[in-house]
Amino acid sequence: MALFSESADVSVRPAVAGDDVAVTRAQIAAWRGAHDDALGAEVLDRLDVARMQEQWAAAITAPPGPGFAVLVACVRADVVGFAAVTPGAVMSLEVLPEHQRAGHGSRLLTAAVDRLRQDGADTVTAWVLDGDDAREQFLSGAGLGPDGMERTLTTGPREVVERRWSASI
Repeated sequence: MALFSESADVSVRPAVAGDDVAVTRAQIAAWRGAHDDALGAEVLDRLDVARMQEQWAAAITAPPGPGFAVLVACVRADVVGFAAVTPGAVMSLEVLPEHQRAGHGSRLLTAAVDRLRQDGADTVTAWVLDGDDAREQFLSGAGLGPDGMERTLTTGPREVVERRWSASI
């Protein structure tokens, strides 16, 4: 038995070129698992997967400015989730449904907060889709809470409400 393996069993690292395919796959799978009722199958079925992949590729290889980053959670070499950060915010954090509740979300959130601190942030915010009880529980367990801000997004055939959660870091 070797003491060290070639790669860690689980890890979080900065996304690199080529991770866009796995990030897109994780986002779509997580949305289908958590937001099918809120967004509706008609919205999810019309997602432009190729365009999403292009946008993730650009975010990973050419972020729009300082404070923007994409991090990925891995099981060995396989990407199983991601977090996208912008100045002061975790804009997206998703884990493949079959890999949820294995610590990947917590590792991603911790790495995202570390990145935000490194970039000079003293608070972290995240938006939660109305009815996403699992995400609310996750963020609450990490010390975030609703701060009273909300926004309404039009997804085509329907509108959805998101509430902002925040915490000092």
